[in-house]
Amino acid sequence: MSEKPKKDTRRGLGRGLSALMADVAPTQDAPTQSEGLRRPDRMLPIEDLIPNPDQPRRTFTQAQLDELAASIRTKGVIQPLIVRPSPREADKFEIVAGERRWRAAQMAQQHEVPVLVRDFDDTEVLEVAIIENIQRADLNAIEEAAGYKQLMFKFGHTQEKLAEALGKSRSHIANLMRLLNLPESVQQHVSEGRLSAGHARALITSPDPETLAQSVVAKGLSVRDTEKLVKQGSSEGKPRKKAPSGGFDMDKDADTRALEGDLSAALGMKVRIDHQPGQDGGRVTISYDTLEHLDALCGILSAAR
Repeated sequence: MSEKPKKDTRRGLGRGLSALMADVAPTQDAPTQSEGLRRPDRMLPIEDLIPNPDQPRRTFTQAQLDELAASIRTKGVIQPLIVRPSPREADKFEIVAGERRWRAAQMAQQHEVPVLVRDFDDTEVLEVAIIENIQRADLNAIEEAAGYKQLMFKFGHTQEKLAEALGKSRSHIANLMRLLNLPESVQQHVSEGRLSAGHARALITSPDPETLAQSVVAKGLSVRDTEKLVKQGSSEGKPRKKAPSGGFDMDKDADTRALEGDLSAALGMKVRIDHQPGQDGGRVTISYDTLEHLDALCGILSAAR
């Protein structure tokens, strides 16, 4: 019987992420970086592996799978998959990182794949899966932003620690997370490639991003043209409407909307700022979707004391 891999018990902000990242090596798509490839623990039959049900990647592009399968037919699976003994099915192994390689290997009619077996708990599984996808730099902007949000709210990592551990700038993480405040239909345009992250960032400050997004897609506008369209829409000036909460749903200036976006990105929750002209005071409303998010907000406010 093979020796059970030792579990890395080092946890904590930043340090825990860095420890987990040690297993996320260069990908099958980069064979020229072979010096950094990990030696597999063993070979496992394709049928002994099952996907991770919490895999953050939901879209596998057929063209990319075809390209990867062609490479595997020629060179085999270069980069080992990261797996763990399945907590759900006996004698099976759950894929922690490398599901695309597993899918492509089946297309290439491979019978076995190289693996690294790790004794990760559920928390570490999701962390590694998210980290691997982010490091591969092939997620769309919405998937990447959702990954950051999961790392922050499921595992308590801050934007600063994420930036340090993942080699990203804090502004990059904050700007992407702001995209999650856009309506679902706009996020869908980004996920499906009809809008770029640049288009989406421009639409954040629009009072009606859904309508503008439809226009941008229909006309094939550039990011610069989209920014001009948003600016024109913001400067037209519409009558103030009484908001359901009792405040005024006025045409907010770009700075206020940007501040709402920054606070929303920092907290991972929707933030609304209502400030009536001529008044020193106003109201900040934070909306949470789950009790888990409320607990996280309480933790953030308590730590700030």
